[in-house]
Amino acid sequence: MSKPGKARYRLSAVKASYAEAVGGEFVEVETDDGKIYTFPHPMFTSDEFGAQVDAAKGNEDTGKILLGDQWDAFVKSGGDAQSLMLVYVAARNEMQDTVGKHKPPRA
Repeated sequence: MSKPGKARYRLSAVKASYAEAVGGEFVEVETDDGKIYTFPHPMFTSDEFGAQVDAAKGNEDTGKILLGDQWDAFVKSGGDAQSLMLVYVAARNEMQDTVGKHKPPRA
C-alpha cells in the first residue's frame, strides 16, 4: 500500500492519455491522391525502431524504415522522402510541445 499523497500512475492510463494528447499511436500521412499511409508515432516507438531511424542514411532510408512495406505504394501515390521527413519532424515537434504541457492521470 502506498503512502497517502504519494504519486501513483497506472501505466496503461498514462500511455492512453498521451496517445490521446498527440492524436494516436500512429501518424497518418495522406498523399494528394487521397491514399493514407501510417507510421508509428515517435512517442510510441520501441528502442530498436528508434535506433533504426537514427542509424538511417538519408531521408529515403529513413522513409523506408518509417513506412516499411508501404514505401513503394507511398512513392507511387506521389509521396517523397523529403515530404515524409517534414511530417516526421512535425510529429516530433508536436510531441515535445505536448509532453511539456500534458498532465497524465494519476491512479
